Amino acid sequence: MSQSELYISLDIGSSSVKVLIGEVDGGSLHVIGVGNVQSAGIRKGTIIDIDATVRSIRKAVDQAERMIGMQIQEVILGIPANGIRLQDVKGVVAVNSENREITDDDLDRVMKSAQVMSVPPEREIVNIIPKQFIVDDYNEITDPRGMIGVRLEMDGTLVTTSKTLVHNILRCVERAGLVIREIYLQPLAAGTFALTEDERNHGTAFIDIGGGSTTIAIFGENRLMATTVVPVGGDHITKDLSIILKTPTEQARKIKHQFGHAFSDDASDDELFEVPVIGADSKDQYSQRYISEIIGVRLEELFDLVMEEMYRMGVHDLPGGIVLTGGITKLDGLLQLARHVLKTRVRIHIPEYIGVREPMYTTAVGLIRYAHMQDAYFGHVQKTPAVMANEEQTQAPVNMKKTMDRNKEKRPGILHKAKKAFDNLFE
Repeated sequence: MSQSELYISLDIGSSSVKVLIGEVDGGSLHVIGVGNVQSAGIRKGTIIDIDATVRSIRKAVDQAERMIGMQIQEVILGIPANGIRLQDVKGVVAVNSENREITDDDLDRVMKSAQVMSVPPEREIVNIIPKQFIVDDYNEITDPRGMIGVRLEMDGTLVTTSKTLVHNILRCVERAGLVIREIYLQPLAAGTFALTEDERNHGTAFIDIGGGSTTIAIFGENRLMATTVVPVGGDHITKDLSIILKTPTEQARKIKHQFGHAFSDDASDDELFEVPVIGADSKDQYSQRYISEIIGVRLEELFDLVMEEMYRMGVHDLPGGIVLTGGITKLDGLLQLARHVLKTRVRIHIPEYIGVREPMYTTAVGLIRYAHMQDAYFGHVQKTPAVMANEEQTQAPVNMKKTMDRNKEKRPGILHKAKKAFDNLFE
């Protein structure tokens, strides 16, 4: 197993924490370890209890470690879209080399120059996404290295988030004993690979229905154009079932997965199932159709909120349609209901890798593939092993700032998207 090809993603969600260990061989991803536990201490993508979140991360990490028999060292972390802002930026530098050939150093400098702008003190930079490079007067260049020119420009998008949000997430990962290799915006990483090239170019809404919230990401012209979060998700369906059926929350969750149906017209009215009642020894009986009416009403409300939010974002036409993902999308009838309410082309994205062929793993898979794509583009070679053998286990570093400083020494500045954030957070 080549350590340089090993990637570990950490997806901290409101309903579950997922850890994926993937080996990339010749561009192909092989998932060799999976950890998936119910999360605690997280609500609507925001940390509300650091200790509970740390325990959830450790449980997910333990599950994944047992599958490969090694200890996880560093992870690729996904940052949720809560409070995310996208800003257009431009960088301009003179080409340094005597023969005017553009090098990695020029690429690094032009991306750094694009970040020299006023960022409010309560916000931190997460990623910078190049739109195009311009060499002298020639634009729409995707990779200027090797070209000859006098001036190099870059048009890009700067992704910033709340300092409080990212600080709390980083603190949880630190206390779980992990080192952060890189951070990426979740809908950016997931949508880049969940959508086809045509969908990314023509204009498509990528909608990830999570447990506590739903993330909307608009792609067009082969880039992320806008993103926002609607504070309604799959957990709201569970709560509705628990209240209406007067049954415990965990039982309501099981009912949703085992008997749930989103489109009442196709639900069964014949087969009945028993539901335990809170505070009583008796059980009530319900049909799938009755359950589907409860689920359908909540999902219709969610899709209405999604349409309202997209209208507010100025999205009126989506030639590429809508792509749905997230754990709740495997519910029977959801696709039919979505098409009925949204009145456009809708499909559900499911990762096509053995062991993670469920929509709940879309973000975790996307983080690994995005990190590998970035490494391939920038020529990064992983110098620190992502895992180590159990007999070599040592106490993981507990000072996040020192950890990130060490990473910066190993990696070109262009690869460390959040260098300023980490410096500010832990000084």
